[in-house]
Amino acid sequence: MKFKNYIIYILCFCLQGCGEAKKEQLLQNADPETGFYSLEDFDSVQKYDTHVHINVDDSAFINQAERNNFRLLTINVNPPYYPSIEEQQQVALKLVEAYPQILSYATTFNVANWGSEEWQQQTISYLEKSFGNGAIAVKIWKNIGMDLREKDGQFVMIDNPRFDPILDLIEKNNVTLIGHLGEPRNAWLPIEEMTITGDQSYFAKNPKYHMYLQKDFPSYQDQIDARDRMLVKHPNLKFVGAHLGSLEWNINKLANHFDEFPNVAVDMAARVPHLQFQSIDNREKVRDFIIKYQDRLIYSTDLSVESISNPDELKKTMNDRWVSDWRFFVTDDEMKVSAFSTNLKGLKLPKAVIDKIYRGNAKKWFPSLI
Repeated sequence: MKFKNYIIYILCFCLQGCGEAKKEQLLQNADPETGFYSLEDFDSVQKYDTHVHINVDDSAFINQAERNNFRLLTINVNPPYYPSIEEQQQVALKLVEAYPQILSYATTFNVANWGSEEWQQQTISYLEKSFGNGAIAVKIWKNIGMDLREKDGQFVMIDNPRFDPILDLIEKNNVTLIGHLGEPRNAWLPIEEMTITGDQSYFAKNPKYHMYLQKDFPSYQDQIDARDRMLVKHPNLKFVGAHLGSLEWNINKLANHFDEFPNVAVDMAARVPHLQFQSIDNREKVRDFIIKYQDRLIYSTDLSVESISNPDELKKTMNDRWVSDWRFFVTDDEMKVSAFSTNLKGLKLPKAVIDKIYRGNAKKWFPSLI
């Protein structure tokens, strides 16, 4: 830890009795280079969104990102409602060629023929070709653990030994693995008990993944345990847990995860509202957590584009999401978000922390990112 960040960390954790204004003054005095951004700085600061899905040859998404000073990582993934992974890769390669200073891409692999003898070699060949085409990461999805089964009906979890050669290949090529394993803990609750309206809406529309209804499926803890057993087997694998690593509901659990696995970071895709929700009851706890683990948190949204029928609406959706999140992280404004009815206050994180979350960590955990 650099000396200036160490000083910031000590001040944040030792001066719990100080008022907010006093604490922020001390933070600034501790390091003359540490100040705070404002809402007006949004377009002028270079930022990354490392979890988007651009599945059509679309310029509106790219143009809005450029306007808001974002660079992007578009991620191939294999849910049944997306185009084939080959089609997604074709679109990604075309866009990367057209916008090389804005866009990078992550590949994925198919598990449809999991039971065949050829699956491992076919997967290795596909990934090697993707790496040759410039893929800087590999995405694995929740169908591993929540859908894929052996012939005897047993669920296939990510610590299955058949995945080991694939993970070894990813590590050997210094490529980052992005893991969407499991779901938010809300998935195991009744709709009316879920904390975030976005989760309520998603699981109402997607009962297949509403685990409260799937009593014979692996539990929430089964998903977490399988992921952790995989990480124990591959301690040098650079791993980014998508969606706050499915530990979005409890920053204490996420802190323990970071402490146990130094090769792990998480992205915030579609989970910023869970940080906001926890901040309602204890803003300082969430703020201090982010400052302490500022090297392990990567900003992202899970924004996607599946058609180009309404580019103006798409651009507004992107801008609104990005600006709202920026406001939460950089200001101490009283604000309201759509995820729940209670108002909250922004975290007003120091510039040094914002720069890591929005830019530095993206480059650190995705070494080949543009």
